Amino acid sequence: KTKSSAILVKSAELLGDKSGIVVENPQLAMAKTLELFFPKNITKKTIHPSANISPNSRIGNGVSIGPSVFIMSNSVIKDGSYIGANSFIGENVVVGFDSVIHPNVSVYNGTFIGDNVIIHSGTVIGCDGFGYVIDKKSNYKIPQTGQVEIKNNVEIGSNCSIDRGTIGKTVIGEGSKLDNLIQIAHNVKIGKNCLIASQVGISGSTFIGDSCTFAGQVGVAGHLKIGSDSTFAAKSGVTKSHKGGKTYAGFPARKIREHNKSQAILNKIGKDYYKINK
Repeated sequence: KTKSSAILVKSAELLGDKSGIVVENPQLAMAKTLELFFPKNITKKTIHPSANISPNSRIGNGVSIGPSVFIMSNSVIKDGSYIGANSFIGENVVVGFDSVIHPNVSVYNGTFIGDNVIIHSGTVIGCDGFGYVIDKKSNYKIPQTGQVEIKNNVEIGSNCSIDRGTIGKTVIGEGSKLDNLIQIAHNVKIGKNCLIASQVGISGSTFIGDSCTFAGQVGVAGHLKIGSDSTFAAKSGVTKSHKGGKTYAGFPARKIREHNKSQAILNKIGKDYYKINK
């Protein structure tokens, strides 16, 4: 019923009377087609005169640095990277090749950012973790002395907070993609190629394997281990470690089949109650 003049389909049978292209993965083909019609903006490789760059920092070839950027001492911005207006790069930071840091991003001291990383506006990398010890009913701050390491080909959405390790590193694995409004606490380790949707919160020292998916508003308790290829449905509450390769839902999160059975039983009890009490 589409009015489109041409379509991308997985099977020729779906073309009907339309013109189109048969391809194994239509969504991937659509993404690549959009890249052809809407290429990335080619930014002029310049350093704005209002940028404040420490003479002790090293700026690679073909780097673009926008207005009012601050780059502190002993930091390295490698070839081809872009730092947007009003962003702050602390001391001893490394930004890899061809990475994009959009305007108004704050990168605290000692952060490592790999190659081809994208970080969107409003995000804070390397802020202090939420670490306190109770002393006679007072909250004594635990120094947050670690770092954040963001591997190659990671994308981080806007207004995310990724805390530095208390001791050691918080790590975002290669190829992982984070949506907007996400909190990653201190010493969390996220594996390769994970997908994390908006408003997810992951508590400290939790380990997440490769290729995991967290839908919107999932909450994960601390010091857990999540196996690779795990999927958590929206608003799941993850209170214990889970093996990989399965889909989980609910609070507390459990295998989605078990969750759905429990919900069905509760619904039936509710319906029976109203029948009896009419």
